[in-house]
Amino acid sequence: MRGFDSNTEALFTYVTPESFVPKDHPLRAIRKMADEALAGMDKLFDSMYATTGRSSIPPEKLLKAQLLMILYSIRSNRQLVEQIHYNFLFRWFLGMGLDEKVWDHSSFTKNSERLIGSEVAAEFLSRILAQAERKRLLSREHFTVDGTLIEAWASIKSFKPKDGPPSAGGGGRNETVDFKGQKLTNETHGSVTDPDARLYRKGKTKEAKLCYQGHTLMENRSGLIVRTKVTMASGSGEREAAKTMVQRLPRTTRRISLGGDKGYDTEAFVRELRRLRITPHVAQNTTNRKSAIDGRTTNHPNYAISQKIRKRIEEGFGWMKTVGRLRKTMYRGIEKIAMQLDLHAAAYNLVRMKNLGLGVT
Repeated sequence: MRGFDSNTEALFTYVTPESFVPKDHPLRAIRKMADEALAGMDKLFDSMYATTGRSSIPPEKLLKAQLLMILYSIRSNRQLVEQIHYNFLFRWFLGMGLDEKVWDHSSFTKNSERLIGSEVAAEFLSRILAQAERKRLLSREHFTVDGTLIEAWASIKSFKPKDGPPSAGGGGRNETVDFKGQKLTNETHGSVTDPDARLYRKGKTKEAKLCYQGHTLMENRSGLIVRTKVTMASGSGEREAAKTMVQRLPRTTRRISLGGDKGYDTEAFVRELRRLRITPHVAQNTTNRKSAIDGRTTNHPNYAISQKIRKRIEEGFGWMKTVGRLRKTMYRGIEKIAMQLDLHAAAYNLVRMKNLGLGVT
């Protein structure tokens, strides 16, 4: 018998957002681990807010909402707030009822800015890693480091001389700029849109772009990101960031190793690692030069293992740039981008830990 297309809507419905989420949905494990990490951050959150005045959006919801943006490749705060209005899964993840009013996108943006410049994102990443540590998923001796370019939210047209008159253009929001015959360098020019961005290219055949450098330090047992850093783009930025990140690692009685690509094979960097009692497991660069890594290192069985595992760090960059949409950042300034890199690393770790069985009940 054919059913009738009735448009009658129920006046009252007694359901919760959780009833719409399947028991085996991946977000269940991720929400459990995220809530556990946020539960221990109350003192940090309290120190950031006044004790009187109008209540703001809870910082826990701000962080979890930004996790949703990363996990579901949402392009803007406006689109995120719009989806929270009608997406039961998102409401459940944020702990919001079906009748709870959703914030305006401008309020969400303004409240999110409170987290910039604080240790919230770094602390959240640290507490996610603490859960992995309790499950013995983290290596304490073997690590890999690498860097990637993050394209700045600024047009090449904003790259103008630091001194002297502005370049002649057609005017308007999208003026015509002719760079033919001009020599553009970071010493003489700067972006008026994003002053921290630097003109840089990865190789001789690559296009020069305004960008930043994002750096991550991965432990080799489970491929989790344990440290991040954002710097201005430069030829030595990867090695300088690597030295900073490895010095922040908790030291053990055993000697640790650090893997990396050929860009880290310089005499000064290898010498600095040895001074820090770190074994350099970087790939040898023998193109028209002598490698700083000798046979004492390359002949050890652990060197071959590090060279095999170090390529896994590219999975993190690939995930953050495609799923997390970090290839071209939506933010300006090192502080904002550093916070976003921490959140992307935390989201990537949550997904990887879920795949390893954490958070599953």
